[in-house]
Amino acid sequence: MKKIRLILGDQLNLEHSWLDIIDPSVVYVMMEVRQETDYVAHHIQKVMGIFAAMRLFADSLREKGHQVEYIKINAADNNQSIGLNLDSLIKKHNATGVSYLLPDEYRLDQTLTAYASTCQVPCNETDTEHFLCNRTELEEFFKAKKSYLMESFYRHMRKKHDILMDGDQPESGQWNHDASNRKSFPKQIVFPLRAERARDLSKLQEEIRKSGVTTIGTVDETRFRWPINRQEALSDLDYFCNELLPSYGQFQDAMHDGTHFGFHSLLSFALNIKLISPKEVIALVIKKWESKKDSLPFAAVEGFIRQILGWREYMRGIYWMQMPDYALINALDHKKALPEWFWTGKTKMKCLHHAISQSLETGYAHHIQRLMVTGNFALLAGVNPDEVDQWYLGIYVDAFEWVEITNTRGMSQFADGGIVGSKPYTSSANYINKMSNYCKSCHYDHKLKTGDRACPFNSMYWQFHARHRDLLEKNPRIGMVYRTWDKMSEEKQQALKNQAETYLARINEL
Repeated sequence: MKKIRLILGDQLNLEHSWLDIIDPSVVYVMMEVRQETDYVAHHIQKVMGIFAAMRLFADSLREKGHQVEYIKINAADNNQSIGLNLDSLIKKHNATGVSYLLPDEYRLDQTLTAYASTCQVPCNETDTEHFLCNRTELEEFFKAKKSYLMESFYRHMRKKHDILMDGDQPESGQWNHDASNRKSFPKQIVFPLRAERARDLSKLQEEIRKSGVTTIGTVDETRFRWPINRQEALSDLDYFCNELLPSYGQFQDAMHDGTHFGFHSLLSFALNIKLISPKEVIALVIKKWESKKDSLPFAAVEGFIRQILGWREYMRGIYWMQMPDYALINALDHKKALPEWFWTGKTKMKCLHHAISQSLETGYAHHIQRLMVTGNFALLAGVNPDEVDQWYLGIYVDAFEWVEITNTRGMSQFADGGIVGSKPYTSSANYINKMSNYCKSCHYDHKLKTGDRACPFNSMYWQFHARHRDLLEKNPRIGMVYRTWDKMSEEKQQALKNQAETYLARINEL
């Protein structure tokens, strides 16, 4: 007689209390199933990274003395369904009960809730013990409030967990140092040389190929760069704190065609599959700051912690408060198809070429590349947010719906009508030129608004605001846009509209 405990591919927490006691009556179950690989076309590095990490996690459990049933993607007895595989294992082990860790995604939560209601043995859920908030804490915090300001929630979290606090006041005297974290790279910047991992995952890649799983992107299977066990994730965390954090803050928004990663931590994949926890990440960053206050800017420390303690927990809270309706909102009624070159990177626009090519090559782009390059273009072009969601969810190794959809449909595409962002995050070429070196080697001229070589962002920016004026004009954060528009002559306004329409009509040729 056995008890089954299910661990999903993004629940690889070796510190979970389940694992404190070796219980011979417990069988831990892990599985690679088409149910999870096929709901969107994922980046090959994402599938490989999760499967490789799952397999090493299972090995770690066995080494500790736990009993593990692991079903590989191409196993003959793999039903390619979580529920069907659980049914088979219940019979195999004559199991008396099933327990599972709470899924992070609504889709899986519904699947397992439905399974529990029909399971032939008692089936119950347990918290993953990863996040700093439960699913409903944000909803309770904003109860009876008309807006959900992230800054308010972030301050609540700082106080609750006593992080960067001096009594009841913020360390340094101010809550947010974002204004100090918006510099572009200087001309003579030297980017960090990150050590490569000489790891051969070619056999795993071949297994995935033979299983029929459809993937996107490319991979050097002999030098897979993402951490796939806790030790590697902790090593990446230590490297970030020692080598990158001093420069991270001021350059976190900067972009450059000479680097894929800049000074970013690249910890999101490890965090999102739970190899490491937000609590220990924050603790180590603070420990490093306390030992290096003379050389480590507080703005960098606060800016990074705000992403983990504030933004990450906030987005998860919004997700569980708003789903499932959130996935259907299209406040701007955008319906256009995603440009074909989003899947190839073959566009003459340098910023989009670099951001998309980098994403296909590495499975990664930092938040400004996602928000102000690919996301900005999709928003200005009026792309259906369903297609934007699918692209972001598939192409990035760190993308899981609980964190992806609120950033994409909310922050990036303003499809939620302002639940997450207080305004649409749009820009003309001016912002991209300011924060990157992309425009210097682009086919298009960032200074031109009309004509064959005019940057598409310029005319599309104005056309977007013109066509959505009824919805956006009263937004106090973008009133200046309409005041500037109204000062233009009718001829200039029409020229900008015509230019945008010309580009949109041949969007796949840009």
